[in-house]
Amino acid sequence: MTGTGRSARRQDRAKLTTCLLLMLGWVALLWLLEGVDVLTGGALDTFGIEPREPSELVDVVPAAFLHFGFGHLAANTLPLLLLGLLAALRSGIRRFLAVVLLITLVSGLGVWLTAATGSNTAGASGVIFGLFGYLLVRGFIERSALDIVIGLAVGAVYGSILWGALPMTAGQVSWQAHLFGLVGGITAAFTLRTRPHPALPGPSLPTNI
Repeated sequence: MTGTGRSARRQDRAKLTTCLLLMLGWVALLWLLEGVDVLTGGALDTFGIEPREPSELVDVVPAAFLHFGFGHLAANTLPLLLLGLLAALRSGIRRFLAVVLLITLVSGLGVWLTAATGSNTAGASGVIFGLFGYLLVRGFIERSALDIVIGLAVGAVYGSILWGALPMTAGQVSWQAHLFGLVGGITAAFTLRTRPHPALPGPSLPTNI
């Protein structure tokens, strides 16, 4: 193996380690916050999003880090970890963080605008739907064969979650967070795509007139 090959493999391992630590840290933070919430009798639930209240706009981001019980959090943990790791590996840390922020804002603002009056919405599911949408379409936008394959695999494994983005969803599920998270993820794939480098101008060729 050449020195260049060994260096590339070291870089790949370092990138994988960084992305994995980022996602494990994120998930650990969510579990820590839920533990605090339980110990304080649900004190952190007030940071959920109550629609169309101007004062609640500051909770658009914090709401994505909070859950209503450990069951709610457990259901979100594995898909967040897997989809987040894939997105971070394929996008790089800085672009991944920008993607997550855009998804969080679009999902949270969508909830604030359209959720039922008197409701309180929190959880990472909007981000999960956003990462799903981002990975699903990114390969086609970037014209990357590998990312297309990844998107198709993600669609095959998690495609059934799309039912949760439909208004007919019943119970305590926030279809608004899911739908707008999905929109945010697709928007991020377009707006944060890799820009092709412009070709360097070459020497002009003589022309015969």
